[in-house]
Amino acid sequence: MNIGVKIAGVEFKNPVMTASGTFGSGMEYAEMVDLNRLGAVVTKGVAAKAWEGNPTPRVTEVYGGMLNAIGLQNPGVDVFIERDLKFLEDYDTNVIVNVCGHTVEEYCEVVEKLNGTKVSMYEINVSCPNVKEGALAFGQDAKVLEETTKAIKKIAKKPVIMKLSPNVTSIKDMAKAAEAGGADAISLINTLIGMKIDIYKKKFVLANKTGGFSGPAVKPVAVRMVYEAAHAVKIPVIGMGGISTAEDALEFILAGATGVSVGTANFSDPETTLKVIDGMQQYMLKYGVDDINSLIGAVG
Repeated sequence: MNIGVKIAGVEFKNPVMTASGTFGSGMEYAEMVDLNRLGAVVTKGVAAKAWEGNPTPRVTEVYGGMLNAIGLQNPGVDVFIERDLKFLEDYDTNVIVNVCGHTVEEYCEVVEKLNGTKVSMYEINVSCPNVKEGALAFGQDAKVLEETTKAIKKIAKKPVIMKLSPNVTSIKDMAKAAEAGGADAISLINTLIGMKIDIYKKKFVLANKTGGFSGPAVKPVAVRMVYEAAHAVKIPVIGMGGISTAEDALEFILAGATGVSVGTANFSDPETTLKVIDGMQQYMLKYGVDDINSLIGAVG
């Protein structure tokens, strides 16, 4: 029975990885989760310089999931290389670094510094505000997305995954733009934009007013978008959004995803990724599936 997959030439022992921003860089979870069993560890966002993030409060539970407005707080790429990557090098798993920036130059600076490391792939967070375009996210304009992808691909020495925002009119157009820019793969969905108001204090619950909505409630939207994107492009797709069980993950694979990322569920059960891997194998045994790849995009 084969549960391994290949994405942009990179071999994965299984399709299951962590979603950026929900697993740190693995250090916080290593005592509870055997990182060696994962297809990949996808790190939190890494920028050219340290980002402080947004003011608090910046996380709140909501019906069906959570809102976060962390603001991609991170220590910057130099600290990340010296501390986080050194830690991850001891594990037998792929390392995918989520890259964030406010300008194309910032993205490229991070990628250039990571080129000489043992990183397997880059995941580019195009939901970041583009300061040169009036803070419109890179991933909300197809032309900007294509040009950003091209610029990063010119200097990247590892495969590039463009992480798409769901906060767009047509996910197909964004997927095609990433592919046209030379992306080796795409991942989706990033968080939806949500809001929560305290009716007693008559105030926004988050200091930022809005936050990224994630968790079980977004899964039907995510599955639909993964299906649409996978049928619009020829490059591999990594699906995410509300995955907490093997059944959830298999939905994404049947919709066309080659890999899947577990995010919000890690906060309530750090072992979710391992349970998803085990559940996939049990499903394959029960239904006589010899190769997980035969399930990719198996629905019409």
